[in-house]
Amino acid sequence: MPVNAPLTMTDAAAERVKALLARRQEKPAVGLRLAVTNTGCSGHSYKMEYVDDVPPGDEVVEVKGITLFIDPAALMFLIGSEIDYVEDTFQSGFVFKNPNVKGTCGCGESFSV
Repeated sequence: MPVNAPLTMTDAAAERVKALLARRQEKPAVGLRLAVTNTGCSGHSYKMEYVDDVPPGDEVVEVKGITLFIDPAALMFLIGSEIDYVEDTFQSGFVFKNPNVKGTCGCGESFSV
């Protein structure tokens, strides 16, 4: 059963996730999984992926009608974060606004806490 979310999502991000989930035709996803991997110049990177089967041990939360599965190892990195989706002339993508971040690499792909 979903619990209160440790993070928020903007309307733009929620609309984009819903559109991506709806377009996935080979196998409908049950939600989206959030994780943090050890990689990049600054040490950590966000990872988002479709969930076909409920991962055991993940924190299950619902945000704006979207079921999110959060890797337990990533939970402490994501508390208080906001996920946004931005589009401009040069790029589009999900952006994490994370109050726990102490630094980022020059390319913006990784962060440190």
